[in-house]
Amino acid sequence: MRNKNNKHLGIEVDTELHYKLHYIAKYEGRSGNGQILHLIRQCVREFEEKHGQISMQEDSQK
Repeated sequence: MRNKNNKHLGIEVDTELHYKLHYIAKYEGRSGNGQILHLIRQCVREFEEKHGQISMQEDSQK
């Protein structure tokens, strides 16, 4: 069931990229959505390691 507190992010990708994403996700034991979340978390972790922790502020929680 979907958590109503989570934000929805819709993206449009071409057919080849979509296929390749799902291929890799299946190889790594994830769903396509799970793979995208994994990659986003990895990106954020690497950014914060280099630039410092990102904190949420009142005005950025829209």
